[in-house]
Amino acid sequence: MTTLLEMKHVSKKYGNGTVALSDVNFSVNEGEFVSVIGPSGAGKSTLLRCINKMIQATDGEVIFDSVNISGFKGRSLRKLRTKIGMIFQNYNLVERLSVIENVLHGRLGYKSMLSGSLGLFTNDEKQQAYHLLEMLGLKEQIYQRCDQLSGGQKQRVGIARALIQNPKLMLCDEPIASLDPSSAKTIMDHLKNISDSLKITVLINLHQVDIAMNYADRIIGVSKGQIVFNGAPSQLTSGDIKTIYGSDASNLMINIENHDRVKVAEK
Repeated sequence: MTTLLEMKHVSKKYGNGTVALSDVNFSVNEGEFVSVIGPSGAGKSTLLRCINKMIQATDGEVIFDSVNISGFKGRSLRKLRTKIGMIFQNYNLVERLSVIENVLHGRLGYKSMLSGSLGLFTNDEKQQAYHLLEMLGLKEQIYQRCDQLSGGQKQRVGIARALIQNPKLMLCDEPIASLDPSSAKTIMDHLKNISDSLKITVLINLHQVDIAMNYADRIIGVSKGQIVFNGAPSQLTSGDIKTIYGSDASNLMINIENHDRVKVAEK
């Protein structure tokens, strides 16, 4: 397997002295679906933002596609971000614009300042946007304003916007945290299908351990800015969950046990 992403001794300390990440080391292979789990404030979002350089790591190296991107700025950073799609918990859409206009914004990294500001997109780009929206079940909403969509529909627009970049890596920061269970399952099914069929690497932050166990090829557990678990879902034990979640672990384990009973009943 080819390694796409490596984090080497990455740390992040904020100006107020808060240590968000401490000596983080892991790698992700091309086409892998990896879930990062941990409680709120563990450093999951900081981790993703260090990868696409929305924030700058204090120490360590981020290696993407065999290149150390730690010092990237300006044009090199802009080019890098065309290869790393980002999906946000709060969608980050321009609500007054249509669905297809929001999706086409994913191509802005490939545009000059002038053509981007004028919204000049090629027919091929528009056709790709149509195709992605159809694939994600949004054919009927293509020309709707985004403020008229449900949360699940908005997140699918966010996925299409990331996909139109033709990324090698998709970073997903708690993409189902604000969704009902049905919409959450739809989003997770789409992301897993994208990873499997398009061979796009997915690194996704999740708070729901049972969902991570269902979908991920590998789970990375983060607690207080440190990686405390890195392995297959089948290797995750109740002891590991206690280490990751501390006092919240008991409730999570009850949810996982109930989840497993349902799966057994379905069989």
